[in-house]
Amino acid sequence: MTWIQNYNPLGNIGLSALVAAIPLFILLYMLGIKRSKGHNAAFIGLVSAILCSVFAFNMPVGLAINSVLNGAAVGIFPIIWIVVTAIWVYNMTVESGEFEIIKNSLASITDDRRLQAIFIAFAFGSFIEGTAGFGTPVAITAAMLVGLGFNPVYAAGICLIANTAPVAFGAIGLPVVVLGQVSGIDAMTLSKIIGRQLPFLSFLVPLWVVVMMCGWKRAVEVLPAVLVAGGCFAVTQFFTSNYLSVYLPDITSAFVTIIGLLIFLNLWKPSKIWHFPDEPESADGPVQLKYSIGEVLRAWAPYIILAVFVFLWADNKFIGFKNVLVGWEKALGFTVISWPGLNNLVVKAAPVVAQNTPYAATFGINFLSAPGTAIFLSGLVSLLIIPKYGYGRATVCFGKTIKMLVYPIITIAMILGLAYIMNYSGMSITLGLAVTATGGAFPFFAPFLGWIGVFLTGSDTSANALFGSMQKTAATQLGIDPNLTVASTSSGGVCGKMLSPQSISVATAATGLVGQESTIFRFALPSSIVMIIIIGIMTYLQSNVLHWMLP
Repeated sequence: MTWIQNYNPLGNIGLSALVAAIPLFILLYMLGIKRSKGHNAAFIGLVSAILCSVFAFNMPVGLAINSVLNGAAVGIFPIIWIVVTAIWVYNMTVESGEFEIIKNSLASITDDRRLQAIFIAFAFGSFIEGTAGFGTPVAITAAMLVGLGFNPVYAAGICLIANTAPVAFGAIGLPVVVLGQVSGIDAMTLSKIIGRQLPFLSFLVPLWVVVMMCGWKRAVEVLPAVLVAGGCFAVTQFFTSNYLSVYLPDITSAFVTIIGLLIFLNLWKPSKIWHFPDEPESADGPVQLKYSIGEVLRAWAPYIILAVFVFLWADNKFIGFKNVLVGWEKALGFTVISWPGLNNLVVKAAPVVAQNTPYAATFGINFLSAPGTAIFLSGLVSLLIIPKYGYGRATVCFGKTIKMLVYPIITIAMILGLAYIMNYSGMSITLGLAVTATGGAFPFFAPFLGWIGVFLTGSDTSANALFGSMQKTAATQLGIDPNLTVASTSSGGVCGKMLSPQSISVATAATGLVGQESTIFRFALPSSIVMIIIIGIMTYLQSNVLHWMLP
């Protein structure tokens, strides 16, 4: 028997939205005020979501339980598969001693923690986001920064903040492609609008990261490098998103930023080298490279191989390797399956859809084409290069990695379960409808839908799929440019990525801070709020006085 979603079960959209927001309020309280461990906050938030869905939104218990199980399964695969494999590759480089070479090679370019953060968290992380997404960049870059000697809290926090700039075009443009599909608006049109919003934020992100690390006064000392990084990324992001392709903005922006920083840092050095206060004083003068070029390339090889593999696994537009993998999966029977007890048993209703529409519930057994598999295989291939580190040690290391990630695995599974029950019960839609009821102020609040969606799901793609169509409908009814409000879903969503419990769990797992999720949440909260307000103001202004900025 099917069940039709009711988005206003209490007869008042404001009151219904208030009840729908209870799980979010609980997460905010547990992480931001009570400073609970992530798995505890996730458990209580999940229980509250189940209770609200059943007793306030009248969702049948069986559907509620199955939606949680569906979400938890997705949390384990493909998301946890990415986290485990990424940290495994990092752990192997540490155990083999190769990471010491990476540290020295990077320090020989710059021993300044501020510039290392920009290079690794912002530039390299953006490349990984552009090719893979789904938490991969934070897992890799946060672990790398800890290995370099960063304070773990700052390593986790700044990687989350730095990952703001590339999120909208992550995974080779997938969020924008999905946004176009659900809204019926040409993806390139949306890309152009997003590319006229995010570059302003992207330009500020490197400075934002440095100020969060050391304050404004010390940030000014590296302002030239900050401007080079932000300028390279923002200009390339604007140009690529508007004139080249929806698939390439992150990859081109990251590549130009990395090359730009390498050239600039060979010509310019800060007058004072900055380390964290709890680090020992660094020696006078620049750090000298202790290894040969061959040894440096060998040490970086696992990450170079990883980047290549991740790109190939995500590419279905250029070489088309992903299409080959998908074909192999179909031949082997690794296909998308319908989730029992849930698929098409929940029905979406107006005003979300024009007519009642069954809500599909699936689970992809796409083991071959999953990003985590690309990372896992890159690790296996790297064993051919890493000296004196065979498959036996790699197997033991993999087991240790899983053991150290037990709590993050549980946390992410529960968070995805919470996200899924919010979606299938209709509570997420209720929150969205409450935002669309703001009338003339809707352009300001439109990006907040993306922010809420990414906070819930940890994915800009999922948030776009959830709210893209609703944004278009609401804007059309209010006489506002629907292209702008739909695009703002993705632009606003990037600001919620750093606060998503799923993202925070990945960051704490990568930095050895499991149980301190509340600390990272409090670290990222002010930045997230300020950034979403900036995007909201920009969207509002572009809806009227700055409408000339739009294509």
